[in-house]
Amino acid sequence: MHDFTLYDLFYRNASLHGDRPALRSNGGQVSYRELADQTMALARGLAKRGLGKGDRVAILANNSEAYFLVMGAAACLGAILVPMNWRLAADELQHVIADAAPSWFFFDADNADTVERLAGSPGFPEKQSLLTALADIMDPGTEAVPEDAAVAGDDPYCLIYTAAVEGRSRGAILSHHNFIYSNIQTMATLGLSADDTYLNMLPLFHITGLNLALSVMHAGGLNVVMDRFDSQRALDWTEKAGVSLLGSFPPILSKLMEALDQQPRDLSSLKNVLGLDHPDTIAAFETRADCRFWTLYGQTETSGFVTLSPVADYPGAAGRQGLLTKYRIVDEQDRPVPTGTTGEIVVRGPLVFHGFWRQADYNARIFRNGWHHTGDLGSVDASGALWFKGRKPEKELIKPGGENVYPAEVEAVILTHDAVAEVAVIGVPDPQFGEGIKAVCVLHPGKTLAPDDLAEFVAARIARYKKPRYVAFVDRLPKQADGTTDRNEVKALFGQA
Repeated sequence: MHDFTLYDLFYRNASLHGDRPALRSNGGQVSYRELADQTMALARGLAKRGLGKGDRVAILANNSEAYFLVMGAAACLGAILVPMNWRLAADELQHVIADAAPSWFFFDADNADTVERLAGSPGFPEKQSLLTALADIMDPGTEAVPEDAAVAGDDPYCLIYTAAVEGRSRGAILSHHNFIYSNIQTMATLGLSADDTYLNMLPLFHITGLNLALSVMHAGGLNVVMDRFDSQRALDWTEKAGVSLLGSFPPILSKLMEALDQQPRDLSSLKNVLGLDHPDTIAAFETRADCRFWTLYGQTETSGFVTLSPVADYPGAAGRQGLLTKYRIVDEQDRPVPTGTTGEIVVRGPLVFHGFWRQADYNARIFRNGWHHTGDLGSVDASGALWFKGRKPEKELIKPGGENVYPAEVEAVILTHDAVAEVAVIGVPDPQFGEGIKAVCVLHPGKTLAPDDLAEFVAARIARYKKPRYVAFVDRLPKQADGTTDRNEVKALFGQA
C-alpha cells in the first residue's frame, strides 16, 4: 500500500504524458506510452521464459533506448539489474558475473566479442540476448505480469559494482525507493520539469548517469540517448534537441570547449551542468555556455548526491546538504566534531543503499551506530557547506575522469611484474582527468623497467583507465614503525605528476 516502484514510474508517465517524447536518439523517438507498452511486452516475454523476482539481469552495453527497456522490464518483474562497466577487463567482468550470478545477460554488438570471451566463465548464464533482438522476446499480449503486484519499494532493484575489497569490487544494493527518493531530490534541487531535456552521455552503468536519466524521466522530460561521449555529437544534440541538462566529469568540459572552438554552436537551451571539474575549467565553461554548474559530494552507496549546490555559491566546497539526506562529521569514536574540524563523513536517510551484495560482516561495520560510514573525510564550515578532505587510508580511492580506482587493486597487479619489489600507488593532480594514477616503485636489484612498459603491463590485466599515467622509480619507500609503507610520506614526497 505504501510502495512506489520504478516500474510505477514508467506506467505513471504513460498515463500523464502519453504521446510526449520520452527517448530520442539517432534511431528515432519513443513516446512515454510506447515506452511503457514495450517495457511491459518485454517483461511479459521474460516472465514466460522463467525470469522472476530476485533474479539478476546483467547488461553490458553502451547507452541505448533498448537499455531503458531492460531497466523497465527488470523493475516490473522485481528482477535485479546488474549494469556492467564495459571499460573493465575480462577478469574484472568475470568477477562481477561470478558474484552476481545473473539469470540473463543482455549485451550490444559493440560488446559481443567480450561476451564471447566471457561465455563459459563461472556464473555466466545460458540465457543471453542482443539488445537489437529484444523484439524476439517481447510478448504483445494484454495480460498483466503477475509478479508486478509483489514488487515492493524497498526490494533490490540494482547492483552497481564499486568499492574494492581485497582488490575485488562489490555490488552496492540500491532499491526502487533509493532511486525514487533520489529522483525527487534531484528534481527539486535542479527545478526539473517536463520541459527539461537531458543528454545521456554519461554511461548508464554509473550512478550519476542513472540518477540524471531517471530524474528527468520522473519529471516527464526528454532523455536524448548517445551511445557514449563524443564532443562534436554532444554539441550537435544540445543544439538541435534543446538540451537543458548535462552531467560532466573531467575531461568532458575541456573537450566540449575544444569542439566549440572548431565549430561554434547555439547552447542557449543549456541551463544546468552537474558534476566535478577544475574551478578554472568550470568558470570558463559557465561563461562560454551561459549556464550554471552544480558541484556535489556523493557515492554510489548514497544513490547519488549527498550535497549539491551551484559552484559559485560555495567556491571550493562540495555544496550544502541535500533535501533528503542527513550527514555529520565524526571522529574515530563516531562522536560529532566541531565546525571546521576534519572527520569522517557519515550519512543517513532514504538514499542510503541497502549494503553490499553478500558482504554481511562488512555491512555491519559500515552501518554501525545507525549511520553509513562513507570512508571519506570532510569538514563543515559555518555556512553549512561541506568541504571534501580526501579519504581514510583504508578506503583510499583515486578518481581519474570520474571512475573509481582503488590503489590496492593496481598495486596487486604491479607486484606480479617480476621486476617490481615494492610499490605504492597514489593519486596526483592531472590536467586532463582531474586526478591521475602514479606508481612509485622499487625494483629488484639488477632489474630495469620502462614507465610505458609498466603502464601497458597493468592495462593488459585490468581496465585501461586503471593504468598509471605517471611512474617513479626509487631506491626505497618510506616506512612506518611497523614496517608498512608510510603512504602519507609517499604522497608528500611524490604527490606531483
